[in-house]
Formats: sequence, structure tokens, C-alpha cells
Amino acid sequence: MELFGTDGVRGKAGIKISAMEVMRLAMATGIYFRPFSKTNKILVGKDTRRSGYMIENAIVSGLTAVGYNVIQIGPMPTPAIAFLTESMRCDGGIMISASHNPYFDNGVKFFNERGNKLNREVEKQIESIYNDLEAIEEAQAIDKAIGKSKRIDDVIGRYIVHIKNSFPKSLTLAGKRVVIDCANGAGYIIAPTVLEELGADVVVLGNQPNGFNINEGCGAMHPELLANAVRDYRADVGIALDGDADRLVMVDEHGELIDGDKLMGVLAVHMKNQGTLKGAGMVATVMSNKGLGEYLNSHNLELHRSAVGDKNVVEMMQEKGINFGGEQSGHIIFSDYAKTGDGISSALQALAYLIETGVKASEAFNPYKSYPQLLVNLPIKNKLPLDTIDGIESLKEEVESKGMRHLFRYSGTENLIRILLEGKDATKLEKMMEKCKNFFEKELV
Repeated sequence: MELFGTDGVRGKAGIKISAMEVMRLAMATGIYFRPFSKTNKILVGKDTRRSGYMIENAIVSGLTAVGYNVIQIGPMPTPAIAFLTESMRCDGGIMISASHNPYFDNGVKFFNERGNKLNREVEKQIESIYNDLEAIEEAQAIDKAIGKSKRIDDVIGRYIVHIKNSFPKSLTLAGKRVVIDCANGAGYIIAPTVLEELGADVVVLGNQPNGFNINEGCGAMHPELLANAVRDYRADVGIALDGDADRLVMVDEHGELIDGDKLMGVLAVHMKNQGTLKGAGMVATVMSNKGLGEYLNSHNLELHRSAVGDKNVVEMMQEKGINFGGEQSGHIIFSDYAKTGDGISSALQALAYLIETGVKASEAFNPYKSYPQLLVNLPIKNKLPLDTIDGIESLKEEVESKGMRHLFRYSGTENLIRILLEGKDATKLEKMMEKCKNFFEKELV
């Protein structure tokens, strides 16, 4: 598949994500949804990138051209699109965002009528329509069948109420000082509002989007800004979102980064103790540390591993009957409250845990010792199928013979190969990582 990546379609705005290509993609999406249509409405939201204006208008043009009516709601978090698509009884939802990528990239994410991200099979069907120019030409509406669009500005309040309902009604954040970094992204209004309305003393960073500063030196991709603010303001905890607010990164009261696997492990055990965890386990990805699995096993819980991508986590959660999962990188899914990763909702669950236990974040979210793990994102020129690279099986065998776990995979959105190694000896890991980097540099750079 050339069009869709790990999470929708993503690339440089004006090139891969150009007005013409996006309009064609929107038309293909509308054609796909048409046979299943119940309300003839598709919801469209976006983050704060300047290119969002161009892409939004192209999507509206494409959808209305094939007869769909469009509801535009402006800058909103990705999980809000998932929630509102189902809540407003739309046939589908579209989020315009490149998530944690720099401002010059943009992307398009798709949701079905239930607020779930589209699976690979559906993406293949949309891509097939996208490549069939004759089918697109024939599907264009005329006369009274041409669609219309309207903008609704009050949905932000609906989502704020929904998010607050995920926080225990018996609790309040009064007495807690929280630093929130909104990454100059889609959560810049909602996140501080939710925390303030729940009673927290809130220090806000990254809430001045200008179209170009999304994720720039701030947010989940640059938690050092958050860490410094937590120390300066003597806060209890720090929260960082990414550009579309579906990712959560936290720091403790000392400004130290909280490991994503440890955060998920603690919350899974807490849910078990509360009797709210379903399926006797949780889902994480192949990126998660072996220490997470051992910690869960010590609490009679099972760790299930999915492919990378929060939609893959969600699919396995549904398959296993589990209501909690996530990615080490910060996409955390409480399916009782959200259909996808939701940085704000997940932060509220972590804050509720701190209040209920009365323990400081540095102690609460450090329950076990992780195995040494190295991750290198190596820039490459060619994405050859990994199983066709001569010598890769021998490299894997060598890694495994030294008692290490490995994962080699291409980024779904950038020209990178991600090399993950995990083992007991950090020094041996570093030596093996150099060997892996040299191997892939020779084959792919």
C-alpha cells in the first residue's frame, strides 16, 4: 500500500498532502461510505497547522462533489473526532493532522460511524477507488444531489463534558498544581479548561498556536520544556500532549520523565484492583519493554502485544475483550471512555490514581525496573521489503543468540527505519546496535 501509512495518510503539505490529492482522496472516501450511509453526514476536524485551511477546503470540496454533507468543527483533538462522529450520528469522521510531526507535514485520519479508525481492508478499498479515476468521475453529483457544508462552533463544550465524565465524580483536583503543555496544537483550549474546571491549579504552556509552531520545541516530543516548568513552579505533575492531543507524556514532581510502559502497567493493575479491568490483561505493542510483561504477570495479568499503531492496539483489545491498552510512546486507550488514544482523558485517569493513593508521582509510576532498551531512528533512502534484504536473518539470529529482543520496522510516515534492541546488558546492547546500524546503513542509505 503506497497511500496509507501506519495512521491514515501523511506527508509534506503541498506535495503528498496537496489540495488536488486530498480532494481526490475525499471523493474516494465518500464513494466508499456511500453504500453504508444512514445520515449523509461526515464530520471534519483539524489541528492548528496553517496547511489545515487548504486541506479542509479540499476535503469539503471532494465530499460535497460526491453528494455528502459536511460538518466542520475546526481545531479539535483527534479523539474528539472519534467521539463526536458517533455522538452526532455521522457516517464517518475525518481528522486533518500529522500528529507529532513538524508543521510542514500534514495528514488525514479516517473514522467509521462508530468512531473507530478504519482497518487495513477498508483502507485498501478506499485506495482502490482513489486510483480509479473513471469511478471518481462517474460518482460526481449534479443538480440537487450536490452536498453542502456547515460549520458548528459549539461542539467543544460537548467534548469537555464527555472528558470530565471520565474523571471520578467523587474526586477533585483541588490542591494539585499541574503543568500542561498543549504543544500549540489541537488541545490548547480543551486541556487547560478541563483541568481548571476539575479544580487544579494549572500552569499552561504551548497554548499560542500560530500555524507554524505546533510541536516546535514543546509538547510530548520535547518534554524538557515541561520538566523545567514543573521544577520552576514546584508542581505535583506535568502533562504534555502532542499536536492532535491523542498522545500523553508525563513527568513527575522532580521533572523526571515517567516511562510510558510503567504508567500503563500501574494503571492496568489499579483498574484490576478496582474491578474495572476487563479481559484479565492489557494490550501493548511489540515496542513495549519486557519488564512490563513481568510486572503484569506478577499481578496475574497478561500482556498481549500488537503491531505498532494505536488502531492495531484497539483492534486487538476488541478481539480479546480487553478495555485497556496503549503504546509506550503515549497513546493510551481506555475504551470505556475513548475509541482511540486520548491524551487528556488518560491524564485524568493518572491524576485520579495519584489522588486516590496519595502517593507522589515519582513513587507511584515507578513500580519495577525496566530492561535496558535502545531505539534508533535511522534515516534511509530506500524502503526495501525487510525480508528481501540479504543477511537480515543472520543478523536477527545473532541478536537472539546474545539473549536480546529485536524489532526492525519502517516508519509509516517518514523515511526511517526504527531499530529496537532490548536485553539485560546495556554495554552489549550498544555494541549490537552499532552493528545493526552499520548493516542497515549499508543496505538502505
